[in-house]
Amino acid sequence: MEYEFRRNTMTGTLIANFTMDHEILGLWFTEELGEDAALYTQLVEDIAKLQQGSISALRRVGKAISLDLDNEQVRVFANVLEMDDELELDESMSLYNGESEAFCGLEDFEAALLSWQQFLAESR
Repeated sequence: MEYEFRRNTMTGTLIANFTMDHEILGLWFTEELGEDAALYTQLVEDIAKLQQGSISALRRVGKAISLDLDNEQVRVFANVLEMDDELELDESMSLYNGESEAFCGLEDFEAALLSWQQFLAESR
């Protein structure tokens, strides 16, 4: 999983770009996490608890994008996907969720989270 963090020099807006099939992660970093130090701290603590086995899984519900974390992987998904479960489609049709849902390893997510925090500290 590759990513790039930038700050728009004109507006000061944070931008996180992740590779294809992980685009939703970029949106989560940009729109849900942003510069929220409290959320960052809570996530780092949650990841430590997962790695130590103190908890087995948890969900962090965001305004538009949420996280499911367990001791191995992270699922990042648009909240609207949870509502679409009842939507029935013809067998020949399917929804493309590539930009609405992504999975990555817990360690990869933790590394991206730490890189984001470092990016914020350097770009201020």
